[in-house]
Amino acid sequence: MGTKGEDYAAIRVSATTLGDLLLKGRDVAGDKEALVFPGERKTYNEVAASVLRRARGLKALGVKRGDHVGILLPSSIEFVETLFANAMLGAISVLMNARYKAPEMAYVAENADLTTIVTNDVVSEHVDFGKRLGEAFPDLASQADARTLHLPEAPLLRRIVMLGGRSASGFIDQAMFDAAAMTVSDQDIHRTRLTVRIRDTAMILYTSGTSANPKGCLLSHEAVTREAANLARYRWAFQHDERAWSPLPLFHIAAMLCMLGAIEVGGTFIGQPHFDAGESLRQIEDERVTMMFLPFVTFHQAMIAHPLWKTADLSSVRLQNSCFAFMPDRVGQAYREKAPNMLQVGTMGMTEATGIVTTGGYAMDPEMGFKKLGYPLAGIEMKIVDPETGEEMGVDERGEILIRGYNLFDGYYKDAKKTAEAFDLEGWYHSADIGSIDEHGHVMFHGRFKDMLKVGGENVAAAEVEAVLATHPAVRLAQVVGLPDERLAEIPAAYIECNDELTVDADELIAYAKARIASFKVPRHIRFIKEWPMSASKIQKFKLRTALMDELGLSD
Repeated sequence: MGTKGEDYAAIRVSATTLGDLLLKGRDVAGDKEALVFPGERKTYNEVAASVLRRARGLKALGVKRGDHVGILLPSSIEFVETLFANAMLGAISVLMNARYKAPEMAYVAENADLTTIVTNDVVSEHVDFGKRLGEAFPDLASQADARTLHLPEAPLLRRIVMLGGRSASGFIDQAMFDAAAMTVSDQDIHRTRLTVRIRDTAMILYTSGTSANPKGCLLSHEAVTREAANLARYRWAFQHDERAWSPLPLFHIAAMLCMLGAIEVGGTFIGQPHFDAGESLRQIEDERVTMMFLPFVTFHQAMIAHPLWKTADLSSVRLQNSCFAFMPDRVGQAYREKAPNMLQVGTMGMTEATGIVTTGGYAMDPEMGFKKLGYPLAGIEMKIVDPETGEEMGVDERGEILIRGYNLFDGYYKDAKKTAEAFDLEGWYHSADIGSIDEHGHVMFHGRFKDMLKVGGENVAAAEVEAVLATHPAVRLAQVVGLPDERLAEIPAAYIECNDELTVDADELIAYAKARIASFKVPRHIRFIKEWPMSASKIQKFKLRTALMDELGLSD
């Protein structure tokens, strides 16, 4: 027997390509619901047919095996179908954060060497991708042919597909896309699908590190599909009737694992384009959800505070991934009272490790789901070491989390230096995260050695925010720190040293940042400083943080 009573002898390695993962789901559950979103639902047969049509259109427009295709869509059936269509072609999906502003979109398009972007024409309070792409690529509207773009900001980008009924200059619209799809057969797609290797890159996900710009993590078909199967078939024991629900955006790998896990067992995935507390409670009850994937404290708090919370029926739910170890006690207590028979599990993970490294399961003491973050999945090794000496730490001793296993990424795209720094000679990935392991093998996360913030579940690199603030002509130097926040766990705050000849006020700087980076990265507090607290050679950020916490009356 393995850790926490798992029977390692009974576990089988299951790896395939993303395209075949869908088709295997269709083979066993063709007429069953595969995907459910507000106002739309499709069976496996319907999804597979739509995926093939989408792949035909992309292939006809020139997308080839190995091409990098950006997906800029809200969480939806359309998003999932585009992901699988790319996989059928052997193209690499680059998942673009739907909250990115124009400069961030332009950066990813250039850095990831995108040849194609797939988006839609939806305009709402949350998104207008067409407008944002127009801002990212000012020459887009003046392009002579939407099928052969030439944009200085993204030299390899040749086409942007806008799904939906709207036409716009520079975009391939739905009618053009559908006409192109008619020129390619399903057999052409299957012929290409069968050339895709399990070790090929399936997707690139951008994650914030300590550098000014996000880094693209290369994730293979093997890493993604093995991770989904390992979670669904073993640790979380998904059943064939599983109805897994998550309102999290699918451009995050963790939420995608929930979706892929459901498809792995021929179950159903239920999602939302944007989180809404009332809609969430209605979905859980009406759709008879059996598994809830909801690690963000802000979402839990909104649901618990909603008028529907008292009457909502959660009795169908068997399992919830919730990370209560990091949440106020009252959040966990609300679920203890509301759904006493629901097993709670926490998780710890990162994009570089394909989303999830540790999580709880049915074999553990149920109380641990409220206190810790589970234990490594079968096939994944973890150890806690002294970052200076490399010596392994003892029970409950804190050190750096090192990871080794099938789930690790294949490097940072176009950044051999950062990739080499991340791995040692024995293949261990050095996370720069601080963790400990208790006497029962359960993991706890204690923060980061890197200069990183965790804002409402989103990774934020202080260096990225500092670099944006520093582009303002009045700013000589910016330093960003994280402050504790009950709703978001952490929020950014910035200290600014101004140039002598120019001045700027806090509101102006915040507005400046809002126009250039996603809202969760924008500092909530700005303070101006003339003399920095220094060690022999570095600014002592901890002193900046302490001073601001004292001023605001905050405590960890």
